[in-house]
Amino acid sequence: MSDKDGRTAQHAADLALDEATVDALRAHLPRVAKVVMAEVMEQVPAYDVPFQGRMGQIIEKAVQVSLESFVSLASQSAPDGAPVGVGVSAARDLGQAEARNGRPVDALLAAYRVGSRAAWRELSVEAIAVGVDAATLGRFAELVFTYIDELSAASVAGHNRETSSTERERIVHLDRLARGLLTGVGEVELEAAAAAARWTPPRTLTAVMVPRHRLVRTVGVLDPRTLSLAEDLPGSVDTHSTLLVPDSGGRARQRLLALLDGHDAAVGPARPWTRAHESYERAVRGIGLRDGVVDTDALLPELVLQADPAALADLRAAALAPFDEVTDGAADRLADTLRAWLLLQGRRELVAETLHVHPQTVRYRMNQVRDLYGERLNDPDEVLAILLALGRTP
Repeated sequence: MSDKDGRTAQHAADLALDEATVDALRAHLPRVAKVVMAEVMEQVPAYDVPFQGRMGQIIEKAVQVSLESFVSLASQSAPDGAPVGVGVSAARDLGQAEARNGRPVDALLAAYRVGSRAAWRELSVEAIAVGVDAATLGRFAELVFTYIDELSAASVAGHNRETSSTERERIVHLDRLARGLLTGVGEVELEAAAAAARWTPPRTLTAVMVPRHRLVRTVGVLDPRTLSLAEDLPGSVDTHSTLLVPDSGGRARQRLLALLDGHDAAVGPARPWTRAHESYERAVRGIGLRDGVVDTDALLPELVLQADPAALADLRAAALAPFDEVTDGAADRLADTLRAWLLLQGRRELVAETLHVHPQTVRYRMNQVRDLYGERLNDPDEVLAILLALGRTP
């Protein structure tokens, strides 16, 4: 018997619910199983699709069996030291099945966490309804979470057992594929790498950069086909790890951004899978532009202005040179007025409202600007250069 086996059995012996309570709980297990399934599908995206259809019915039955095993263990009639038995066996088999399907164990452990919270919430309500006192309820909670601990350990053991040398070889091929995608190797080489890794290419890939310490937690909420690197690329950002998320373009992008909400992440554009390096390069440039999730698709002007800092500095020096003739304070006021004037197409009232000044002040400042720039403000190319130079990106 493992240490966890012993802890579960001890908590069960300390609890020993009477048969009337056990029968009342058992009557609600089909409903509780459905609630657990629904919450896992909602909160762990990796199981949204796998839990639907016939497979979902099979897994729902397995959840119900595990709950039945747990409730039986909590009964006064359970023999001393009774093992969790079928529940642990099912959990071990589930871990092996996840490994065979190429899914990491992290998503399964996340499902256990979500499922245990849902099961405890539902079962505790029913326990209170049949008169279980507070002290017994506390021991009941200990048993629930110790039991989930044991199921998690069994699934990890099953997953590890199934991860044979063949699977480890596949993981190596997946890592090589990810490196090829990020470095932009040719299509023929990428297709061969995908075949060797037994990885079905999606239509698009989206690069997501996350702080290294958040990698495992972030992977747990993403599509299980997501690729990541075991080690960094030479010359890459050493504080961040790279993920390549399948088919997250168009409407699916909002779902991806929602899943990442609360994380620090920079998200590149969706690109055809053989051009994933383009998304990666964009995502790298997005790191640190904002706090939280950085959607590079929403920051294209800022990214364009940052593409060549030296060129931008030269552009600003040339385009804003006329302001060198006035004091720094006056130059700032005139530059703000000119920017608003150009963006608002010379509508003085709107410019005044934007700058919180009187329209006459706008008139006065623009007269100064025209004196400084002369005919340059009538040249479209000059106006474009000035507007780019007045961009808000530092």
